Amino acid sequence: MKNGQLITITDMVKDYPIGKGYFRALEDINLTIGEGEFAGLVGPSGSGKTTLLNIIGSLDVPSKGDANVLGHSIGQLNARQSAQLRNHHLGFIFQTYNLLPVYNVFENVELPLLLLKMEKNKRYELVNQALDWVGLQDKRKSRPAQLSGGECQRVSIARAMVKQPKIVLADEPTANLDAENSHNILQTMETLNRDLKTTFIFATHDEKVIQYLHRKISLFDGKVAKDEQVKK
Repeated sequence: MKNGQLITITDMVKDYPIGKGYFRALEDINLTIGEGEFAGLVGPSGSGKTTLLNIIGSLDVPSKGDANVLGHSIGQLNARQSAQLRNHHLGFIFQTYNLLPVYNVFENVELPLLLLKMEKNKRYELVNQALDWVGLQDKRKSRPAQLSGGECQRVSIARAMVKQPKIVLADEPTANLDAENSHNILQTMETLNRDLKTTFIFATHDEKVIQYLHRKISLFDGKVAKDEQVKK
């Protein structure tokens, strides 16, 4: 990594086989994303933003070119190495929350720390800190079915942030929320970005999200059509 750059993508292509041919989801992607950015991959459905987010998150690999994340070339990692990168350094926020219904709020947020085999007292400290960040200490014993949509998404933010990752990847995080909850969620993430210097990368076409971005990377037909800093 150089000069605070966490992600460097060079001449990257992503193809998916279809019959005897292929579908090109991404073409000639060149990007760098640094520490503390609050950036969005913006574009209509089918523009390639989720595919790009998945490659950054080591959930997929390039067909050509290179995606280097935190000093690791994604295409060169095996399954175990990819899992280690995700477990230690990346946080994920999904539009469907992906909370485990049989676990309460505390247990859902604690899960990433269990995967790291962290000792109990440290887990307790970090989970409580994350619940403080999202204002959910009073819901720590509640299960997901007892929460509103906005509260569920705040739990997912706490779960993504509990290990204090270098990068958080958020795929349409406000898609299932009303305007008020969307703004509350985005303000929480913006505060965490500012205070902890965590890099946030969104995949979105939601105008509510776009107005919060500090950098907007517009994708169209699998290519970067525009990359601009947003004045605040």
